Amino acid sequence: MAQEKWDVDVFLVGDPDQIESALKHHSSNLPLPQIIPAEGTIEMHEEPLGALKRKPKASINVAMNLVKQKKADAVVSAGHSGAAMASALLRLGRLPGIDRPAIGAVLPTMKPDSPVLVLDVGANVDCRPKFLEQFAVMGTIYSRYVLGTSQPQVGLLNIGEEACKGNDLAIRTYQLLENHPEIAFGGNAEGRDVLSGKFDVIVCDGFVGNVLLKFAEGVGEAVLQMLKEELTSGLQAKLGTSLLKPSLMRFKQRVDHVEHGGALLLGVAGVCIISHGSSKGATIANAVRLAKDAIDNQVLERIQSQYQHHLEPDEKAISG
Repeated sequence: MAQEKWDVDVFLVGDPDQIESALKHHSSNLPLPQIIPAEGTIEMHEEPLGALKRKPKASINVAMNLVKQKKADAVVSAGHSGAAMASALLRLGRLPGIDRPAIGAVLPTMKPDSPVLVLDVGANVDCRPKFLEQFAVMGTIYSRYVLGTSQPQVGLLNIGEEACKGNDLAIRTYQLLENHPEIAFGGNAEGRDVLSGKFDVIVCDGFVGNVLLKFAEGVGEAVLQMLKEELTSGLQAKLGTSLLKPSLMRFKQRVDHVEHGGALLLGVAGVCIISHGSSKGATIANAVRLAKDAIDNQVLERIQSQYQHHLEPDEKAISG
């Protein structure tokens, strides 16, 4: 599906027997994707770092090595998100000048075609102000060049609009962002502002961001389910539903996380998309599109260029 829709070459990394069995049920006019053998996976209950070391030929390690060796341009993973992030750090490393990578998730807003990028949504539970500052810069680049926002407005997720509100992390981060030359800082963003369309980028630590992301997805699923129940509750409702079907389909596309495919791991030296473990085919196809957009719009190169002038001479020599 992704090969046909986005005109890309796809490698399937994993157990060849399992992959070939699954491909038998898939019809396509294009040649089947190349299978790259791997031995095992990182299970959800396993501690990422230990499991990655015990299983050097696990599928996520093999996939990351393909990018490291320039045999592939990106990795899309719907497995253990912690393992994907750890493997990316171990094998690809961080971009020069970046202290911590961040997972950026795209959410719909009340403004059509104006999504908001939230980061971090799970990579860093504990953050320093400097990390959030870097998230804001990386998010601005992503929003501008991938989402097409001409002047992304950045908000710092907080419990109030005033600069003095929040914990020590929020207050100190606000001070870093308010006069930052590389971003358009719009101030603190309260929870109700996230989906309002007021901000294009929302910055927070990974603990808060992950809770926010999963709550937003849960609300979207709940609203869709409640709509479905109401619109099929009787004959009159069913007749009305047939007339509203095109609008309902557009609504579903706006709120369904399947449409966005996954979240981009920003700050590592390679394109890595992290998708839901429950992802269907359409979700993975959209994740491939997301990876292609990041590559085509040179997100990594732009982030590296942004931080290149901040590096010490020795660091520049190493990164060059």
